[in-house]
Amino acid sequence: MAGGIFEGLKVLDCASFIAAPAAATVLSDFGAEVIKIEPPGTGDPYRLLPKLPGYPASPHNFAWLLEGRNKRSLALDLSKPEGREVLYRLAAEADVFITNFPPGVRKRLGITYEDIKPRNPRLIYASFTGYGEKGAEADKPGFDSNAYWARSGLMDLVRADENTTPARSTPGMGDHPCAMALYGAIVTALYKRERSGEGSHVSSNLMANGLWAAGVLAQAKLCGAKFEPRRPRERALNAVTNHYRCKDGRWLILSLLNEERQWPALARLLGRDDLIDDPRFATKTDRHARSIELIAIFDQVFATKDLAEWRQLLDGNGLVFGVVGILDDIPGDRQMLENDVLVPFADDTMLTINSPIWVDGSDKVRPRRAPDVGEHSEEILREAGYDEAAIQKLRASGAVA
Repeated sequence: MAGGIFEGLKVLDCASFIAAPAAATVLSDFGAEVIKIEPPGTGDPYRLLPKLPGYPASPHNFAWLLEGRNKRSLALDLSKPEGREVLYRLAAEADVFITNFPPGVRKRLGITYEDIKPRNPRLIYASFTGYGEKGAEADKPGFDSNAYWARSGLMDLVRADENTTPARSTPGMGDHPCAMALYGAIVTALYKRERSGEGSHVSSNLMANGLWAAGVLAQAKLCGAKFEPRRPRERALNAVTNHYRCKDGRWLILSLLNEERQWPALARLLGRDDLIDDPRFATKTDRHARSIELIAIFDQVFATKDLAEWRQLLDGNGLVFGVVGILDDIPGDRQMLENDVLVPFADDTMLTINSPIWVDGSDKVRPRRAPDVGEHSEEILREAGYDEAAIQKLRASGAVA
């Protein structure tokens, strides 16, 4: 399928920042035609994110490169009646409309589901919010740092122990999983349309996705489970599902769930055969009862070699472990490169991050450069049937740039 699974699918990305627009990006990876609708001038405020204090200095707008790839930009002022009429014309021919404007803003701009549905009964209207579309917080702005990460309990749960400060999230950490949820909702609605011929209103939100991510322990709370205080790494209850620092300061994490079988192999690999018959650690129950002692031993052992040495020793021995990666590892990660997790842009050797879905026999499009604000405005308007005089009139009104 040369053009991708969604070749011919028309998507209007009328959203900002990450979660909702990234769902459109995934659709574009599989060949959908995505029009990014953004305000004239600075465009989507997400374009300005890398300029904020604390973000890494780069000659490239790395945030926009990732989220804006494959899209065409139409600079449209939806606060003007002329701008809304352009949107309505495009929506009448579109398959998917994506927005994350707060419900109140949608009403003011005339872009609610009720506003758009009569113009296209087959349209999939994909709505994304911070806290859902009902209740007292429906109009409350939300970012993944607060609505996803903090509200769900994740911010509290991942800290080392109760005495350390809550853990900050990284940019987009919750937004990208949320984008996959919205993508799934859109694809589900497209399947429904194939069977019924009718469009749908689909939705997702940051709060719901955050709780889904924290679901194992959240469900325990819903079941009335009794929780113990979170223990620091040095006092973990299981030494073989813990992380350890290597000689060079890098970390790895052991994840040995089949402990009875894997314990002797681990002890030998660490050069501590004596631990196998040590009565303190003879059984799984013994090892868990004396986990603090065993962690202290492992700390000493892992501190004798660099991460690369431990990685070579651990690989191929049936012992499940992971490297605690750092950003410096990513550009040269052979496993990521060989599995197309990292792919080059179509017109450059610079790498970008692929969407995490593959379908056999259906190639994705090569990532194309993210657009400038309004770069394709005239082109899109012509395709929608506007002639030169009408386009100039729209520009003169300030509705289009």
